[in-house]
Amino acid sequence: MRPVLRFAPSPNGELHLGHALSAIIGFEMARGLGGRFLVRIEDIDTGRTRETFVEGILEDLAWLGLTWEQPVLRQSEHFPEYAAAGARLKAMGVLYPCFATRAEILAAAKPGAIDPDGAPLYPRLHRHLQPVEVADRKGRGEPFALRLDMARAIAAARYKLGGAPLTFTEFSPSGTREDGRTVEVEAHPERWGDAVVVRKDVPSSYHLAVVVDDARQGVTHVTRGRDLYAATDLHRLLQVLLGLPEPLYHHHRLLTDGEGRKLSKSARDTSLRSLRQAGISPAEIRRRIGL
Repeated sequence: MRPVLRFAPSPNGELHLGHALSAIIGFEMARGLGGRFLVRIEDIDTGRTRETFVEGILEDLAWLGLTWEQPVLRQSEHFPEYAAAGARLKAMGVLYPCFATRAEILAAAKPGAIDPDGAPLYPRLHRHLQPVEVADRKGRGEPFALRLDMARAIAAARYKLGGAPLTFTEFSPSGTREDGRTVEVEAHPERWGDAVVVRKDVPSSYHLAVVVDDARQGVTHVTRGRDLYAATDLHRLLQVLLGLPEPLYHHHRLLTDGEGRKLSKSARDTSLRSLRQAGISPAEIRRRIGL
């Protein structure tokens, strides 16, 4: 089976140099392995998605010299598949409804208790709601998310693994100092607490959609930034629970600004579009990102 790699941006802003690094690493690795390269548009956050950003992403990638298979998968067109995966997890008894607002969570969270993304660690406000109250609140039309009962989910995953620890495989691409070496890493999804798996507004979270899509598209090697290293713990847990295949993972270095801050769309770091319009060449982009 040929290796399959992907670049999966969210169309809520313009691509920047950090995205160029991630996309080129995945593309070059696919080419080096004799594999396939896919582009996936992760647009489940329909409120922030803009078609102009989708068009800009594809233009920027083509300008960088990247090619990919068609059609491009768009997550917003696959909500039924995510809902089905969520229903499977619910049937396992590892999800529960949470009606709490962000303000309520913030007020109840323990000071200093945060998840790997820096958000307040969910204080399990609605973990033990009685079925009558759940039915009543649903009947009143209160929006709710479905959260993972982390302790129960980990126990279920360990059972499926025959008692073995939950791990993922980190690999180093050929041509690097490690040259293809793989390392088994123990996963610790408990640091995410009772994470949201199905959002209030759409039938999936980023985490659930990613593992469903990687399995559906046959992705064998996931390349992404070190900022998503901790997310792999949660993704492996969901893969085991849903019986999905395990890809290899490579978490590459991040690009930072002069103050050590990770480049981001929200901070409006210099975009590929603006650099392209200023006459910067793709070769210069590669130089700037250290390739």
